Amino acid sequence: FKSGFLFFLFFFALLCCLFNHDTEITSLQKKYFDRKAKKRRDQETNLWSEPGDPSHSERDDDRALYNLLQSRARTRRGSQGYRRLSVDIEAMREVRREVRDKWKMILEYLGFMTEAESLLTVSASASYDRMCNASTARTLLQTLHAETSIFNSREPPPERYLFILDRLIYLDAADDFVAKARRFYPPRDNDEEEQEEIVMKLPHLLSRVNQSMSGGEEEDEEGEASEQDDSLQ
Repeated sequence: FKSGFLFFLFFFALLCCLFNHDTEITSLQKKYFDRKAKKRRDQETNLWSEPGDPSHSERDDDRALYNLLQSRARTRRGSQGYRRLSVDIEAMREVRREVRDKWKMILEYLGFMTEAESLLTVSASASYDRMCNASTARTLLQTLHAETSIFNSREPPPERYLFILDRLIYLDAADDFVAKARRFYPPRDNDEEEQEEIVMKLPHLLSRVNQSMSGGEEEDEEGEASEQDDSLQ
């Protein structure tokens, strides 16, 4: 009887250890996937020009947006300064979304109706080493920048689209994409139209900011906090 009781105690202790171990693993897995989800939301929200740069300091445009996000995170929520920063952040994000929407429209025109979103998704783990046609993709990116208005700036084109062109080359659709970009977005003679578009969209940006003040930006701040954690590691 005594040996049976000791065996029961041993078996019970073993179960407790296994349960605690499984609970710890589950907790670590949850933290891992939560961090991955935050990074994904951050990429989708900010559309970083250099997605593989965790410090967001390699490009001037990324650094400007990141500094605005950091400044807002240190500003009292609801204050005039917070609202002003939110307008600036939303304006920069809107310009990036416009570029992405142009690419999506052309992809859908080429028949990638269901694949467009996945083709346009570039994660923070994107690596130049894993590209199959880096040189050709860069040439096409420069062609799009020089011969079309698919990008809203004369600054160097965002590197994130280099990865997208590499995918299109693999799918034998890159040349068709460039041809359609030339057709739908011919080069502009000057930047006046671009400035007019930004001014016209200012009321829309203000409306989006006011809506976000009710709590919609909490998710953004969560992503900013994760970026701060990552940069410290």
